[in-house]
Amino acid sequence: MKPSWQFGDVYGLDPELLSLVPRPVCAVLLLFPVTEKYEAFKQEEEERLKGQGHGVSPDVYFIKQTIGNACGTIGLIHAVANNQAHLQFEADSPLKKFLEQTAKMTPEERATFLEKDEAPSLDEKVNLHFIAFVNVGGQLYELDGRKPFPVVHGKTTEDTLLEDAVEVCKVFMARDPQEVRFTIIALSKDSF
Repeated sequence: MKPSWQFGDVYGLDPELLSLVPRPVCAVLLLFPVTEKYEAFKQEEEERLKGQGHGVSPDVYFIKQTIGNACGTIGLIHAVANNQAHLQFEADSPLKKFLEQTAKMTPEERATFLEKDEAPSLDEKVNLHFIAFVNVGGQLYELDGRKPFPVVHGKTTEDTLLEDAVEVCKVFMARDPQEVRFTIIALSKDSF
């Protein structure tokens, strides 16, 4: 990608610290601990959403995670793929080529295609996980390759994406109040 957009840390969740994040923000990544409480919630959420339908726009680019330890890669793909209208790519960008080649594929086919690339060692024990939050068509989507489908978290705008995503991040944090291993990263337009 060309450096007109950059990933940067979100230093805190209060409005003053959120105001330090360059704007606009087109994606938010959350790194969080995978705990028993989270796994139980994930299972319950999947069952609930399967039963009521999940209303996902066909414009959402979603890829399943079938490679161990690849959640960071999947999160980055979700952030970039759902914001191609904002981002600029170098002419010979492997990422742009991957997105073009997988554009018409299902989430499972995209995962198989990605498996052909080299992946991190499956032997490494990882208990942290990356997910992405993006705005597609005015809806806030949680994109987690370990889930069977994207999760819709309600309405959002280009101006409020960061704050709306942070509200969902707070729910993740409240689920495991003893945990401190949370990191939030924003994909923002470079302010320089």
